Amino acid sequence: MRKLKLTVSNTQPNSEETKPTKAPRRLDLLNAIEQIVEMSSDNGLTDELFTEAKRYISYVSRRMKLTAVQAVLFSLFVDRCEDRDIRMNDISKAIKCRTVKLIRYMNDIDELERRHLITCNRSRRDALSYSVPFDVINALKLNEVYEYSVPANITADELFSHIDDLLDKRTDDNITFSALIDSVKQLFEANQHLSFVRKFQSLALSTMDSMLFLHFCNLFVQNSDDHICCHDFDDLYDRNFDFVRAKRELFNGSHDLLRFKLVEYNHSNGFVDRTSYRLSTLAKEDFLSELSISLSSGENDERLTKHSSIVEKTLYYNEREQSQVGELFDLLSQDRFNEICSRLEENGMRKGFACLFYGAPGTGKTETVLQLARKTGRDIFQVNFAQLKSCWVGESEKNVKQLFDTYRAIVNKSQVAPILLFNEADAIFGRRMEGVQRAVDKMENAIQNIILQEMETLEGIMIATTNLTSNLDNAFERRFLYKIEFEKPSLKAKTEIWKSMIPELTTSDAETIASEFNFSGGQIENIARKRTIDCILTGKEKTDIETLRRYCQSELISKDSGTKRVGF
Repeated sequence: MRKLKLTVSNTQPNSEETKPTKAPRRLDLLNAIEQIVEMSSDNGLTDELFTEAKRYISYVSRRMKLTAVQAVLFSLFVDRCEDRDIRMNDISKAIKCRTVKLIRYMNDIDELERRHLITCNRSRRDALSYSVPFDVINALKLNEVYEYSVPANITADELFSHIDDLLDKRTDDNITFSALIDSVKQLFEANQHLSFVRKFQSLALSTMDSMLFLHFCNLFVQNSDDHICCHDFDDLYDRNFDFVRAKRELFNGSHDLLRFKLVEYNHSNGFVDRTSYRLSTLAKEDFLSELSISLSSGENDERLTKHSSIVEKTLYYNEREQSQVGELFDLLSQDRFNEICSRLEENGMRKGFACLFYGAPGTGKTETVLQLARKTGRDIFQVNFAQLKSCWVGESEKNVKQLFDTYRAIVNKSQVAPILLFNEADAIFGRRMEGVQRAVDKMENAIQNIILQEMETLEGIMIATTNLTSNLDNAFERRFLYKIEFEKPSLKAKTEIWKSMIPELTTSDAETIASEFNFSGGQIENIARKRTIDCILTGKEKTDIETLRRYCQSELISKDSGTKRVGF
């Protein structure tokens, strides 16, 4: 660093006054700043200062691309660079002017902050305070102009490191909300190669809601935080009004982050907790897939059932069903499935498998899917159609599209494709209506059209179960490659089910009960459970056939449930 050459006047040793520093012949930034500070101590921010120090002010202004006023203010801040808590009255005292005079120059001070030449601390309640960053001082020491460079061509992980720094500054009140927005925009414009940036910029959200979503993303990326409460973002906004609005809309479910399925409620003791939020699984998979983090929060996805958690059960089928189900088990084994998909692709055919299980309630349709998943090592991605429907126009259609997008993403990153299960899908696959006028009917048709399109391009395994097929739309029927009807079990199958459910029954008694009551497997299981409960309550270990008949009688509700009828 070039040493400053100071000339001291020849006054007596006891003299308290010295002459101003002699003007240097060759200017650099520190020389010019020193001269500006010296001259401003007597002239403040008067016209005389800008006249007498014109040479130095012009030099700093030209080198740093600042206005004359900004060059003077910057010089005054640099003179106090060792202080991390510079206040406005410190500046006013040094140049012998009232603090109120500096207020007219606050826009210029804000510009210095925007250029990152000074940093503002707004967390103090009594007054603003400022500091000069070390990078700025180091640049001046080298007679260089500090230029804040926006990080470019960085990774997604590095991007969130910078986002975290910006949000920390906002939390500490070191930047305004508007400055945060500007900084994020600059950061994103310099990193358009990142998928997160492009998807974030395409969101149809207000600026405030975008920043809140970014805050949610950062909390998950940095801390795997899936329990975000209002106090976690109350310091994001400049105005308390904006925080209250966001809090109210999140609580009542009208906030766009909830409507667009980017954020969802947490659950507590089986109930929705409207005060606790998390990024939705869809948002994590769609926006954060580039990052080297686990997208799982440690909690099981409510829609995904792990094959390892499925309890093994022995199922009994009629002869025809046994053959069809056995063929499907063989087909969906991993090696055979991959081989068949490859052959289909070679022949230009669709690789997806859509299967329909239909028949009377309690005949084992859903349980067959579970055992199929367990045996073939496939997880189950289950559709809750009621949760997909929305009162908002167009939202239900978006939800269905997002459902398939999510399933497709899971298939792409899974070694073994999971099963997409539409359970009890009677309402979904019914006949489409013609000439509809009501908005609800139009929505139903639109949803069905989306599902039909997705089934055409399906890459994976979709299974739908339904109790009714008489109303099945022909377009859906064509798209189901395998259709298996589950009938009520034959006498032989029912006898085996009774024996498996109540092992103490003799073959003769099991056959007698099976012949007297035309029950499905689900109904037989109900009776077996009631019998177990009564045994626990009464202490009896065995049940005679007459007691068992009474259980069967209590199970009968309609004439189709068995040989007897309850009611008029």
